Amino acid sequence: MMYSSRRKPVLYFKEERSDLSKVPQQDERFLSGKCTIYKLFGLCMVLVLISLLWLQLSCSGDMSSVTRQNQHDPQPPPPPCPTERQASAADDPSWGPHKLALVVPFRERFEELLVFVPFMHKFLNKKKIRHKILIINQVDHYRFNRASLINVGFKESGNDTDYLAMHDVDLLPLNEALDYGFPKEGPFHVASPELHPLYHYKTYVGGILLLTKRHYHTVRSCYLLLKAS
Repeated sequence: MMYSSRRKPVLYFKEERSDLSKVPQQDERFLSGKCTIYKLFGLCMVLVLISLLWLQLSCSGDMSSVTRQNQHDPQPPPPPCPTERQASAADDPSWGPHKLALVVPFRERFEELLVFVPFMHKFLNKKKIRHKILIINQVDHYRFNRASLINVGFKESGNDTDYLAMHDVDLLPLNEALDYGFPKEGPFHVASPELHPLYHYKTYVGGILLLTKRHYHTVRSCYLLLKAS
């Protein structure tokens, strides 16, 4: 009994010492693992910095080489975009002193408008007719009032124009012989019944009609007199 009671504390003490001796070894392993992670992180950061520095140096070298190449072989500047400008009488007397106001009554026909405007601009420039195009849009959904829209276009035409063209947006002058010049002899019906693709009756005066502003004033004055009476 005495022998066994003396052995137990000894054994217990040895086990306690052995357990305590394991703790520093675990700490050392943990610290060594942390040091390894820090080393890897630091190595990655160094690699990233080296990569960025190399990229910056390579880009600056490419830019400097391109700059030197441009200095040795300068490229000519791009040509300016061609523009079709309307020459005034002071620039080219062959255009004549008159200017046309192309009045287009319009509502909800945008696809035709996108074709009409560039076509007419090119057509009139080719004939050397100074002009400006007025698109008079009716925004409501009541009955289309072509006459009122033309009156608005006449008022908006300004003092720099001296004759009008009442022009439908769905008519294009495909025949280059058609005359859009100043109507000295009086109103000129370009889309006359024998030329219009749809309307052939003799009393038709729509489509394309040219008249001077003086004639327009005369017609309007007659209308007002008749309305007053």
